[in-house]
Amino acid sequence: MITRIREVRKAKGLTLEQVGLLCLPPTTAQTIGRLETGTRTVSVKWLNRIADGLGVTSAELVALPGQSEVPVAALLGPEGARAPVRALSFPPPVPADGMIGIQVNASIGDYRSGDAIWCRRIAPADFASALNRDVLFPRPAGRFLFGRLIGREGDRLQILPLGHGARQQVLTDPPWGAVAVQLVRRL
Repeated sequence: MITRIREVRKAKGLTLEQVGLLCLPPTTAQTIGRLETGTRTVSVKWLNRIADGLGVTSAELVALPGQSEVPVAALLGPEGARAPVRALSFPPPVPADGMIGIQVNASIGDYRSGDAIWCRRIAPADFASALNRDVLFPRPAGRFLFGRLIGREGDRLQILPLGHGARQQVLTDPPWGAVAVQLVRRL
C-alpha cells in the first residue's frame, strides 16, 4: 500500500513530531517517519489514528491504483512562485460520510459565485467545536442559516451571517449543524 501521509503532512505544514502529538494516543516523530516512508507497515489502525490527527479521512492518506493526482508545479508565497524541492501532488478531494454541500449562487463574504462548500455534519454536543467557523444550521420550513458561529450560551447559538453589515442571528436548539471543511472553487 502506497501512502500519502508525507504529502498531506507537508501540505498542512506540520512536522513529524507535531503529527505524532496529534495522534491519540500520542506517538513519536520516529514512528510517524517510519510509517510515511514505508519502513514500517501501515495498518488500518495506524492509518485511522494518523488521519484523525491530521483532520482528514483515511482514504486521503492512501494512493489507489488508477487514481489521478495533480502534480504541483510551483509553490506560491510572498516571495513569488518557486519550484518545489521535491515532487508534490494534490490528491483528489474525497468526501467523508456525513458530508453535505452548499452551492454558492452569488458572491458573499469569502465565497464566490460557483463555489462548492463541503460541510461535515455535527451533532448538538459538538457545536462548541465549531466556534469561529462557518456553519450551516437548519431552520423551520426548509430554511437554513449559514454564517460564522460566534457564540454559544446554553441551547442558544449566535451566528453572524456573511456579508457586510449583517446583524447577529440567534438560533435556539437546532437538531444538527454542519461545519465548512473544504472549499472547491473553479476559476
